[in-house]
Amino acid sequence: MSTIDVQQQPPLLIRADEFARLLQVSMRTLWRMRSAGELPEAVCLRGAVRWRRDLVESWITEGCPAPQSRENGRRRK
Repeated sequence: MSTIDVQQQPPLLIRADEFARLLQVSMRTLWRMRSAGELPEAVCLRGAVRWRRDLVESWITEGCPAPQSRENGRRRK
């Protein structure tokens, strides 16, 4: 049985400051983008906001498209 060395694996979730750095925007801009629904859905853990690394990387690879999750003509929150 093999074991996973957690220290050698990239984190599965990234913090807001890491996401902002990836996008080369300020933290304020990142939070504005989140409020406007322009970012992939975040995960909230006891008040801490994180994003799944795999979703962020694929979102960036796809050209940062606006989410298409609309219900009854309104943006999903």
